[in-house]
Amino acid sequence: MVKILNLAARNLLRYRRRTGLTAFLIVIGMVAVLVFVAVTGSFKSMMIGQITDSFLGQVQVHRRGFVASVESLPLNMNMPAQLAERVHKALETAPGVVAHAPRIKFGAMFSNFTETTSVRVNGIDPATEALVSPLLAKRQNSGTVGPTLLAPGEILVPDLVARGLKVKAGDTVVLVATNRDGSVNGKTFTIRGTLDSATGPGGRDGYIHLDDARTLLRLDQPEVTEYAIRIGGSEDAEAVAERLASIFSDTKNKEGQPILEVHPWQKLSPFSNIASMIDLLAISIKIMLVAIVLVSVMNVMIMAVYERIREIGTILAIGTPPGRILWLFLNEGLLLGIAGTVAGVLISIGSILLIAAIGPTFTFGQQRGLVMSPDLPWMDMASVSAMVILIAVLASLQPAWKASKMDPITALRHV
Repeated sequence: MVKILNLAARNLLRYRRRTGLTAFLIVIGMVAVLVFVAVTGSFKSMMIGQITDSFLGQVQVHRRGFVASVESLPLNMNMPAQLAERVHKALETAPGVVAHAPRIKFGAMFSNFTETTSVRVNGIDPATEALVSPLLAKRQNSGTVGPTLLAPGEILVPDLVARGLKVKAGDTVVLVATNRDGSVNGKTFTIRGTLDSATGPGGRDGYIHLDDARTLLRLDQPEVTEYAIRIGGSEDAEAVAERLASIFSDTKNKEGQPILEVHPWQKLSPFSNIASMIDLLAISIKIMLVAIVLVSVMNVMIMAVYERIREIGTILAIGTPPGRILWLFLNEGLLLGIAGTVAGVLISIGSILLIAAIGPTFTFGQQRGLVMSPDLPWMDMASVSAMVILIAVLASLQPAWKASKMDPITALRHV
């Protein structure tokens, strides 16, 4: 085997220009794929982090039917106190759950005593919300920034609403909401600060303390609209959601259906479609790499066989087994693939380190100055490298098979 490898290497070096050009094409393809995977992977991770860590959470638990009617924020879909406590206890010990936070969501009218507009209100527990949405505090662009997100009697106002009604931190405003029984109640708040939208200029989500939300809605019991969940770094949101759904499956309604629904962030945000498109682009780039390697290696091996027909005939005439001829050309393809892969990986790593050192910035939603930090997972690097080497060998198979099946007499007569 070692002798065949040495002979294959010598044969490749006999045609250095052609071998170098083929290896160069493989390197170009490798660098394009690996750098693209690293850069888009960084952007995808940052985009998902901005969504999940700023307001959404990575997994959410609701009563059945709430997500289907989320636009109206129905209060009759809240979890009763006993059910909310049961969910809380289950999440305390559930595998993969790092933190969880209760929320109450409802629609309200926001007024500066002169003008009025509609807002979506999130009643939160500041301590647990900070664990589930660690980037929420960074969205605050004015007002008091302290160790807690907000205190009872304070409100974080979306920047769109603050600009529209010309209010600022320290101003007194009023929220008016209709509770489940249809009665109207109002409560005054002091603006703690304003919030940039996490997804674009149309955000209308404000935040108040959970106790204030229950007071405003006249809730006698500690109801909860949803539990937002933060999972461990090595966990997958969809896998955790499936486990939690299994845990809650024994809690059923009168129709025998589970009372609770568990949704990963992918089911709650349209930005999951963008993440899927990024994955699809990565697959498309890999297919292009396969095509580049297949065509370039097959071309060089076909030419190698054509130019060495008399040489192959001579080797066969002196008794060399056809299998050894086959292995010789397969090893030439293997060495081409390995050489191109090694050079491609090294150049890709250098390019990625250079991009990380430069630290290009971009804007996502209203968040500006996000620094790109591309990283190449070793699994991606290993899978792409293995794919290139395998395709190089497969591309050599047809020319190698043709060479091994030549008739020695016919080959020696070739001009």
